[in-house]
Amino acid sequence: MNDLLGKLEAIYNRWLEIGEDIVKPDAMKNMKRYIKLSKDYKDLQGVVEAYKKYKNILDNITHTKEVIVAEKDEEFREMAKAELEVFNADKEIIEEEIKLLLLPSDPQDGKNAQVEIRAGTGGDEASIFAGDLFRMYQHFCDKQNWKCEVASMTEGTVGGFKEIIFNIYGENVYGLMKYESGVHRVQRVPQTESQGRVHTSAASVVVLPEADEFDVELKPCDIRKDTYCSSGPGGQSVNTTYSAVRLTHIPTGIVVAIQDEKSQLKNLDKAMTILRNRIFELEYQKYLDEISSKRKTMVSTGDRSAKIRTYNYPQNRITDHRINMTSYNLTSYMDGNILEMIEALQLAENAERLKEGVE
Repeated sequence: MNDLLGKLEAIYNRWLEIGEDIVKPDAMKNMKRYIKLSKDYKDLQGVVEAYKKYKNILDNITHTKEVIVAEKDEEFREMAKAELEVFNADKEIIEEEIKLLLLPSDPQDGKNAQVEIRAGTGGDEASIFAGDLFRMYQHFCDKQNWKCEVASMTEGTVGGFKEIIFNIYGENVYGLMKYESGVHRVQRVPQTESQGRVHTSAASVVVLPEADEFDVELKPCDIRKDTYCSSGPGGQSVNTTYSAVRLTHIPTGIVVAIQDEKSQLKNLDKAMTILRNRIFELEYQKYLDEISSKRKTMVSTGDRSAKIRTYNYPQNRITDHRINMTSYNLTSYMDGNILEMIEALQLAENAERLKEGVE
């Protein structure tokens, strides 16, 4: 038995065990364990299907070799040899697929995501660009059938956002959106520029996996809650009730303030979600730093201050600096057609991970 088949059979047996555990009468008594078992069962499904296909190909190869040895009719032998070539080619293809499937995935990939976009250098133009990025991600979410929900925002003085935080809900959201973390740079003639000169501005994007109650336990005694009246531009009060909420996590010093909703309860709920994600980020950042220390490229690593992409409007050009990929379809890209770039980043990362496994 080859090593790959042995690994696959072990995984298949584990998948069968999980399937039995999930349907036991007391399975849901420990909800945290039940959720993990359900996720593991689903995650292993692809490997199990590949295992069955691979085993079938190996059986066909064995049977065909036996025919070649035993068969006296030369015409049948030649047909069997031709079949054997096809089976061997199929075997090589599926072995490469299985190697990718067996790569340890980021345990957060299947989660929803929280995205923060902040205007960087460039003043008003940076805020406008932050707004353009947000709309780009909105369009992308629509194409993926994901739900996009704004949690907090501070508008720019002439449009766009100084900062916007939004949550994305759907299938494998973080697994795709994580490649967007970093500094995005834009080169274009700003709306505020009368001389027609091209300026460079930037906005930073941070993508976090959504942390649930099982990831982060928030103790009430560790959180200080302050309420105050919401304020609008210029500091004027926009309502007379204490609906705005500011949470301070005493052990870490993290502060989250939300005033977008008229209801204090809704603001509190949003603030708790953001606080939980930011506390989770502290631990998750260690994992990202560990990846970036091993990996030669910056694909999906913890360095969020690095310039990852340039959007050049005069040339309708977009360049991802991590994989040196350039496309001349910026207009379409800003309409949310960003999946091709993300898939190229995934491919580059998988190739590097396979290389790590060989070394």
